[in-house]
Amino acid sequence: MFQFKVDNKKEKLEDFKTAISSTIRSISNSNKIEVTFGNQPSKSNEISIKLPDLNSDNNKFNYEEVRAVADSKSLRIRFSDKKILKRYEPQGNISKKLYNIAEKIRCEIIGTTYFRGIRSNIEKFYHKRVEDLDLKNSEDRIIESFENYLRVKFLNFVSQGQIEKKLKSYKKDLNSQFKDKIDELKESALDQKKFNSLISQLISNMTLDENIDEEQKNDEDNKDKNKPSKPQSQEKSTKEKKENYEEMTIDSSVPDLENIATESDKADEEIELEDSSRPDLKKRKSSTFGDLKYKSYTEEFDEIIKAEELEVADELARLRKNLDQQLLQLKNFISKLANKLQRKLLAKQNRSWNFDLEEGLLDTSKLTRIVIDPFNSLSFKKEKDIEFKDTLVTILIDNSGSMRGKPISVAAICADILSRTLERCMVKVEILGFTTKHWKGGSSREKWMKSEKPILPGRLNDLRHIIYKSADTPWRQAKNNIGLMLKEGLLKENIDGEALRWAFNKMNKRKEDRKILMVISDGAPVDDSTLSTNTSDYLETNLKKTVKWIENKSNIELLAIGIGHDVTRYYNRAIKITDVQDLGDVMINQLSDLFVDGNKKTLH
Repeated sequence: MFQFKVDNKKEKLEDFKTAISSTIRSISNSNKIEVTFGNQPSKSNEISIKLPDLNSDNNKFNYEEVRAVADSKSLRIRFSDKKILKRYEPQGNISKKLYNIAEKIRCEIIGTTYFRGIRSNIEKFYHKRVEDLDLKNSEDRIIESFENYLRVKFLNFVSQGQIEKKLKSYKKDLNSQFKDKIDELKESALDQKKFNSLISQLISNMTLDENIDEEQKNDEDNKDKNKPSKPQSQEKSTKEKKENYEEMTIDSSVPDLENIATESDKADEEIELEDSSRPDLKKRKSSTFGDLKYKSYTEEFDEIIKAEELEVADELARLRKNLDQQLLQLKNFISKLANKLQRKLLAKQNRSWNFDLEEGLLDTSKLTRIVIDPFNSLSFKKEKDIEFKDTLVTILIDNSGSMRGKPISVAAICADILSRTLERCMVKVEILGFTTKHWKGGSSREKWMKSEKPILPGRLNDLRHIIYKSADTPWRQAKNNIGLMLKEGLLKENIDGEALRWAFNKMNKRKEDRKILMVISDGAPVDDSTLSTNTSDYLETNLKKTVKWIENKSNIELLAIGIGHDVTRYYNRAIKITDVQDLGDVMINQLSDLFVDGNKKTLH
């Protein structure tokens, strides 16, 4: 019976270690991490995380400590760049320690937003740790007061009375040095370079290492010489606690670590997109990208607007005239391509023949059989119509500032030519554009700033999605709208993921049998306001997830053309052009390939 209990306890400890290891790999976003406990040696040259061993004290194990250290090191791997950290490291032993504590807390700021359940666990473990610390040494008091000050300011920790009393004078000095920079440090938490540079400068200005020797000397003179020294074992214990916590950043433990570990191995959840044409596919409620759900801080200021509502009719006519002048330079070249596409489409749509029939038109090609053998019967043929799928083509054009000049002109011209050509072939065409209403965030950012700038707000700009030509509007009625792309000041930032979802949902509501979405862009999604307040890959990850969903889970054919940039890292079916002059050729040829071979899956 006793042996059974021992074995059962060992089994639970091993399960806990396995769950911790899985959680580390999930939080750090890396599978190439070796996890060891206690004095267990490392077996590989990969990234290694060493955790405290699970020790029993009165039959109660130090789970909280292990979780805290594990999650701390995981977040450090994920959010801290060692090269950047080293570049801004200040001089002096104490200054370096404070600098590393600041980086640890910077990771905590991000981590408490990324993972639920982290904050309370960090706070519990932090308060438990400081209860056992000896704060009589000057260096220890400086380090602990610095950490406590940042935790209170950045994470709103409640400072315990005992610690507050011991560190009051030190924290007062810290406040005089840091109070004017706290907001700036908070805002730069996601920008490691800016944060490290600023905190290094502030710490260096304190000249701590120059004054510490004198303070330590005064402390030693004031010690009670009759007081017995601390037992060696106790000193060792305290030292070990400090070493274990030296690298501690954050604790993201949750009630059931095993479930978290299992969930981390599941495939990424798909994006919620409307798909009424695919009743077999359930709507996916989550739009999880990595560990962070993509969101917008507010949609209050977003707009979907028709081009004619953005400018008066006279201005649209002037812009169209400007577009026509540019069209003259490319007219012959693009017209030849357009005619080529039209011939292919009409040839496919029109008709073919059924041969070897008993009635119909005489098949003269088979008359030689009668000449050779008069007993052969006559062969007839009949004309038949080929079923051509009712088709919708949506052209989604990046209206970002980087497209200004020749790229946006050629994109507008090609969209215009394609619209006319496909309309003659009874193919519906809509032309859409995407940008933002403002630079640097607009009204969304203003609202965020008034709300005390919450960390990781999500997309932080006002979207502007433009309808230049709807699918049911004839080209002649919408041709002036296309000239709006040339308007000065229209082109700003580009948030591609949400634009793709907008175009997808718009197309998906239509009844055409075949739907083709062509995206024209010149690179990665960029919005300074969003990227300065979230992770650096926030918009890019969103785009990848959206593209993956459309390509794999919908009946819409997606192809992309990158102007000057390779977009194959986002789209499976994509092509890059180096000269915008090639855009018309590429657009028409790729559409031609799609129409002529409906089962075509790759581009050449």
